[in-house]
Amino acid sequence: MRFVKCSNHNITFLVIFLSMILSSCSLTNKKLIVMREQGSFAIGGTVVINSGVFNPYKPMPEGQRFHGDHAYVFYQIPIKARKYPLVMWHGYGQFSKTWETTPDGREGFQNIFLRRNFTVYVIDQPRRGNAGRSTIISNIMPTPDEQQWFGTFRLGIWPNYFDGVQFSRDSATLNQYYRSMTPNIGPIDVEVNVNAVSALFTKIGNAILITHSHSGGMGWRTAINNQNVKAIIAFEPGSGFLFPEGEVPLPMQSSGGTLEADPIPLSTFMQLTKIPIIIYYGDNIPNKPNTNPGQDGWRIRLEMANLWRNVVNKYGGDVTLIHLPKMGIKGNTHFPVTNQSIVQTQI
Repeated sequence: MRFVKCSNHNITFLVIFLSMILSSCSLTNKKLIVMREQGSFAIGGTVVINSGVFNPYKPMPEGQRFHGDHAYVFYQIPIKARKYPLVMWHGYGQFSKTWETTPDGREGFQNIFLRRNFTVYVIDQPRRGNAGRSTIISNIMPTPDEQQWFGTFRLGIWPNYFDGVQFSRDSATLNQYYRSMTPNIGPIDVEVNVNAVSALFTKIGNAILITHSHSGGMGWRTAINNQNVKAIIAFEPGSGFLFPEGEVPLPMQSSGGTLEADPIPLSTFMQLTKIPIIIYYGDNIPNKPNTNPGQDGWRIRLEMANLWRNVVNKYGGDVTLIHLPKMGIKGNTHFPVTNQSIVQTQI
């Protein structure tokens, strides 16, 4: 067991990490989870008001309204809940399923942390999953793409798995994995997403944000918008790295495409120095250019994350970046939160 301790502005952010367990036991052998409260709600969003007068006897769009672009939130509050709730935000092509039962049938982060007496809020961001009421039209094409995601999510190079990968290789697990993908019901709008999640933090108060992949960059923006974000745990952030104006690194090239950072005023950037942040990246990320786009795209993202950490910390921030293989923890894919060696994290 290793300890990473970050303290900032009287908030102690104690992450007990690298206590890895192989959760092969049946869920029926676990003790009951006793809830004080659970429920769900919509948060954020907008209302489109159509011109004209509505006639209830001849219902047409004129004079009617359309509520949309909200996030969906499912929450559970255990008995004797800890001080800070956890807010779990999925990544690209995903929804709240990321944090629920793993593809091979084990308990996911949602239940793991409930058992450790954390209140858990699980999000479907606007225009995704249970929050599918988009105010903007979108054309959803059923394009076959699953072998590409097999590579991008670093299970392996299709049809072969990476050696030692912490992912069950049976067909039933892979079937569940693919079926956790879900489309955007409307175009991704960072501002819409951030506003909805910020509204959640306004509603629930102080909490810790856990992001995965595409929500990483939006998580930084949420923390800037709302000081109720007291810490961030980011699993493999993939875009949206924010740098002070005049200190933005050059675009990074890879066989998987180009990664660009975003400039913001230094005064805005400084909000990121006021909270502890910890970032995790998994295995099979090359340290030099690679012709496999599924891996090489993560090389530049890890490189960008290192630069970002350095700049935040230069201004007095508290960012810790952990590349798991360097800690002796190998085989984690782009989804460390669902791999066979489940990360036990305590805040």
